[in-house]
Amino acid sequence: MISTVREKGELVRRFILEHIESHNGDIAALAAEQFGITRQAVNKHLTRLREQGTVTKEGTGRASSYKLVPLFQQTFSYQITDSLAEDVVWRKDIKDAISPLPDNVLNIWHHGFTEMFNNAIDHSEGTTIAVQVTKTAISTEIIISDDGVGIFKKIQSEFGLLDERHAIFELSKGKLTTDPRNHSGEGIFFTSRMFDKFEILSGGLYFSHERGKPEDWLLERSKTHSGTAVFMELNNHTARTTRKVFDEFTESDDYTFDKTIVPVNLARYGADELVSRSQAKRLLARVELFKRVIFDFRDVDSIGQAFADQIFRVFAREHPEIALVPVNTNAEVKSMIMRALAAKDER
Repeated sequence: MISTVREKGELVRRFILEHIESHNGDIAALAAEQFGITRQAVNKHLTRLREQGTVTKEGTGRASSYKLVPLFQQTFSYQITDSLAEDVVWRKDIKDAISPLPDNVLNIWHHGFTEMFNNAIDHSEGTTIAVQVTKTAISTEIIISDDGVGIFKKIQSEFGLLDERHAIFELSKGKLTTDPRNHSGEGIFFTSRMFDKFEILSGGLYFSHERGKPEDWLLERSKTHSGTAVFMELNNHTARTTRKVFDEFTESDDYTFDKTIVPVNLARYGADELVSRSQAKRLLARVELFKRVIFDFRDVDSIGQAFADQIFRVFAREHPEIALVPVNTNAEVKSMIMRALAAKDER
């Protein structure tokens, strides 16, 4: 009986920790409803968590709010030199800072940190890199920032793209690098999909990918940010592994990166609708590098005949070896795609 009570108490406290950031003003009511216990019982668990130093309380009575207390928080700074190496920084500073963690979680951090830190060394053209580490009882966050030219601006310049928004769209497909001799272009793509939250702030643009959410976010900021800042956050007890993430985008037996998801909504500029062949051609840039291309039409209300025809008839006939898969289409978008497919079959 004592063991059962203890186990339930652990479940209650775990629930509190996992939801306290998003419900810091009503966490007691939320936990009481979830477990069928009184608010007074929940308050006892909150008191225990405060005594353990994992949460802090602000205010009194019904106006009380709670927040997670960082178990570790530190900022590291590095000068970009020929001798600076991401594996050395990981081993000397970062690994110990975020430990202990389960092996699968530590492996994800090893992969993500070294990929993003190496990008800052090789591509930023900056002089310094700052790494901020924050670990709570639930999750760990690492921010890697540099004072370089900015990742979106550099990609735009290297590939002659329309603007920095176009650079983000190409990054979201994967296999994009300004240094193909030394980089595969897979780092940001896979890293963004390993973490619960992955964000890039550079110039006047902010890109966000959240695990479990169907869409990527692209926001414009009035205040520009010099250099590049990469935010990564991961639950300390996730069951995810690097292998599982790689397998999501592997179709063949040789484990090559041959499947991608294209967020069609990112191809739009402002209120522009997706109607022209030139828009479709921008959407199709470099997708011939993959064997299976999933076009995610979430939040796309309509597309033009020429746009659909260029993708699902013209490109499809030129590349029969590539599977083009539209998903999350509404009735109007699906109808336009079906027209293009019918025309392809007729010809």
